[in-house]
Amino acid sequence: MFDKLVQVLARGAAYERISDSSCSATTIRRRRDAWIIAGIFTPLEQIALESYDRIVRLEMEELSVDGCLVKSPCGGEASDRSPADRGKQGTKRSVLVEAWGIPRGVEIAGANRHDSPLLRPTLEKLSRFGFFLPEDIRVHLEAGYDSNKTRDLLEDLGCEGHIATKGVPAPIQNTSRWDTHPTRRMDGHDRRHPAGPVSDRPAHPWRPHPRPRHPRALLAPTHHRKPAPHS
Repeated sequence: MFDKLVQVLARGAAYERISDSSCSATTIRRRRDAWIIAGIFTPLEQIALESYDRIVRLEMEELSVDGCLVKSPCGGEASDRSPADRGKQGTKRSVLVEAWGIPRGVEIAGANRHDSPLLRPTLEKLSRFGFFLPEDIRVHLEAGYDSNKTRDLLEDLGCEGHIATKGVPAPIQNTSRWDTHPTRRMDGHDRRHPAGPVSDRPAHPWRPHPRPRHPRALLAPTHHRKPAPHS
């Protein structure tokens, strides 16, 4: 049963595709919900994080935070009218990743929320690491966070801020907050159909990790077209 849940999370496939003669999709969902209620995944996730940090090492000195909108057709307490999707139900995810794009925390709220107020609860997800945190932490943010309130918050949390400047077009003054994009794509391209309403308590307490990529590779230009010759 557990290996099938791992396949669902790692591949983003529908439960019906993972199920077989030994276990139906309904049974997988039912067992998943029972384990979530029993609190099994919380200590398991912490063990996985500590093991990854010990074997591979998490690059917690450089962090990135950014928000994204996802559809929420079934509604729920963490959904709202999306300003970017003709008022349909949606959810805002504020994603925290380390230097290699490995997700370290997610704060969920209604779609009609600005990214900036979600920064504090997102960064507070770091408390789970305790004494494993490095002494110096730099947080990369986009221009939407460019305010004195954000700088005061980072100072209160003992972090250095690297914030893009409003009015200066990218990619000249890009920050490493682009590290969040592969994670958001992995999460947003989940091929499973939503099984129910969205809650501020995520239905799946651990998510698939994106393939590690060097932060600088994420800043490289994606288009190399030569200008068309003049006629």
